[in-house]
Amino acid sequence: MATLQGRTGEWEMVIGLEVHAQIVSNAKLFSGASTAFGAEPNSQVSLVDAAMPGMLPVINGYCVEQAVRTGLGLKAEINLVSVFDRKNYFYPDLPQGYQISQYSRPIVGKGKLLIDLPDGAVKEIGITRLHMEQDAGKSLHDQHPTKSYVDLNRSGVALMEIVSEPDLRGPEEATAYVTKLRSILRYLGTCDGNMDQGSLRCDVNLSVRRPGEPFGTRCEIKNVNSIRFIRQAIEYEARRQIEILEDGGTIDQETRLFDASRGETRSMRSKEEAHDYRYFPDPDLLPLELDQSWVDEIKATLPELPDEKKRRFVEDYGVPVYDAGVLVADRETADFFEVVARGRDGRLASNWVIGDLFGLLNKSGLAITESPITAEKLGGLLDLIADNTISGRIAKEVFEAMWETGKSAGDIVEEKGLRQITDTGAIETAIDEVLARESAKVEEYRSGKDKLFGFFVGQVMKATGGKANPKLVNEVLRKKLG
Repeated sequence: MATLQGRTGEWEMVIGLEVHAQIVSNAKLFSGASTAFGAEPNSQVSLVDAAMPGMLPVINGYCVEQAVRTGLGLKAEINLVSVFDRKNYFYPDLPQGYQISQYSRPIVGKGKLLIDLPDGAVKEIGITRLHMEQDAGKSLHDQHPTKSYVDLNRSGVALMEIVSEPDLRGPEEATAYVTKLRSILRYLGTCDGNMDQGSLRCDVNLSVRRPGEPFGTRCEIKNVNSIRFIRQAIEYEARRQIEILEDGGTIDQETRLFDASRGETRSMRSKEEAHDYRYFPDPDLLPLELDQSWVDEIKATLPELPDEKKRRFVEDYGVPVYDAGVLVADRETADFFEVVARGRDGRLASNWVIGDLFGLLNKSGLAITESPITAEKLGGLLDLIADNTISGRIAKEVFEAMWETGKSAGDIVEEKGLRQITDTGAIETAIDEVLARESAKVEEYRSGKDKLFGFFVGQVMKATGGKANPKLVNEVLRKKLG
């Protein structure tokens, strides 16, 4: 249980997250306007998005399918009947003066998500609901010295709001939850998860309490747009609330913003309740009714998701649990690993992908899909290690050359003459020469200086240009020195 130490004792954080995930679709939720990122301001706005008089919303069936797919991926209840409501509030970039959302009857009900904790434990986090809603536009405050501009390209874009139960107990759990949720959405293909483009944004609801006491008064931190900022916002806000309570004050229920440049939260407005929005069913939209058979068809097309894939990697390939978690975090890495590991030593494949390959990818700022070494070529390198063509040490040299040239391991081994020496006679000759040259050290070894064995191994490897089979060198050397 994550606790914070205050002046007067321990405090516990209670956190629930509302994640706004933009649905992957070519058109908006209620219009045919494009959703492509990066277009010129106000170039992707239909008459419906701009709330022109007499315009009626028409629901995008594909967005509904994507929401159902996400609900199924979160092991959640799919509600066959759901209702769109009007959520009334004024904002300059909300053309209608209301947002079409879902409130009392969302499309997806209770679900669950498993997160991996640093100590290796797995914790289940409850999902309260998933509902669909349209996004607002965007106010631009940096285009003019005295005026704000409004870009309506995002107006009407389809969002899924995924609300967790208040089951999270600290920044580590909160960031693990968002990371895992983003991974699942990407596997499903329902949201690209690009937080830097606004495709995934998070509202953090946080309160503090003494361990075991009832929930305290919560504050909501709006629109946090990176995993790092989520962590910083939680750490700052928890400390702020603890200091107020320890000084004898009370927490005001309010909405706050996170200032990334200062690393602090600041008050935005008093927290609204549901009645402040005057929710009522949207008279322009009929209740959304789904057939169970259609939901079952979508379920049959779901991909293997991270938790199931992780379990299979552990069972089928013998990969350690932690490594399996790293490998399945994104689908491209999991697919890459599986090509490398198929028919080979899974643990060795995992070590090469997570260690050597990740190291060079991170250093070069490349994604695994951009790797100069393909999964097939990395598998070929492992084959050469397995059949003793090269040693593990030589393999590192070959790997570097593969990265630089894009050539296969086999070609590099032949070009550079790196084949491992497995001829016992040749190894014996090299050992005899080393022992004859180092006769004084041989006497020291035989008189009890066992640590000199490593010295002799090193000299033999040096004499053979690193190509002698290390296992054979050890075996023959022990006999000769014995």
